[in-house]
Amino acid sequence: MTPTVLPAVLRHHLAALRMLLVFTVITGVAYPLLVTGIAQTGLAHQANGSLMTSNGKAVASSLIGQNFTLPKKNPHDPNEAPRPDPAWFQPRPSAGGYDPTNSGASNLGPNSTKLIADIRARRAAVAAFDGVSPASVPADAVTASGSGLDPAISPAYAYEQADRVAKARHLAAARVRSLVTQHVRGRDLGFLGQQRVNVVELNHALTRLGHRAAVSGTFPAAEQDRRLPLAHGIRSVR
Repeated sequence: MTPTVLPAVLRHHLAALRMLLVFTVITGVAYPLLVTGIAQTGLAHQANGSLMTSNGKAVASSLIGQNFTLPKKNPHDPNEAPRPDPAWFQPRPSAGGYDPTNSGASNLGPNSTKLIADIRARRAAVAAFDGVSPASVPADAVTASGSGLDPAISPAYAYEQADRVAKARHLAAARVRSLVTQHVRGRDLGFLGQQRVNVVELNHALTRLGHRAAVSGTFPAAEQDRRLPLAHGIRSVR
């Protein structure tokens, strides 16, 4: 009995279908399950967004910066400018207000008169806020990161703020400066990047040093009952 020979076109289509099914199982089912299993077994904290908790509630991700500002005097005024809270270490400026759905830079170049004016204004404001000379204000205190979400600042900017934070919280300045020292990270692999301090992690640790004079010593996202930016795609703490 002569076996049935399928047309070449049909044979090619059946072979393609079998390949599709095989690679669907491998790349669409087996591989994602393998990667997820490895991530949840050995890297659960990183895989789940590097979340930080306060009183059992997720309040932030250590990967995304936040604004640490005072409550608005008039909550219903959309034009009221945010005021930095002296009881918290402040991050560097952000072109998108640390909104994780609006990541990006200002696209202003070094020849932009607006950028130059903004930097001068920021330098004066930071110097007055921290009680230092404008000449000593670090560059990262007046310039935004490329992503607008960077939670890191330079150790110089963190140490500059230590006395102001200590005074606002009625803590010994040496104690606050020691906390900064504990959060200074070295270069990756010993030679990549620069030393840095994660402001979100630093402020999170700050809550354990003692209660602030005003409001409370809880982390801002928990203190003001804000939703987690990373999980819900809304603006960071204002």
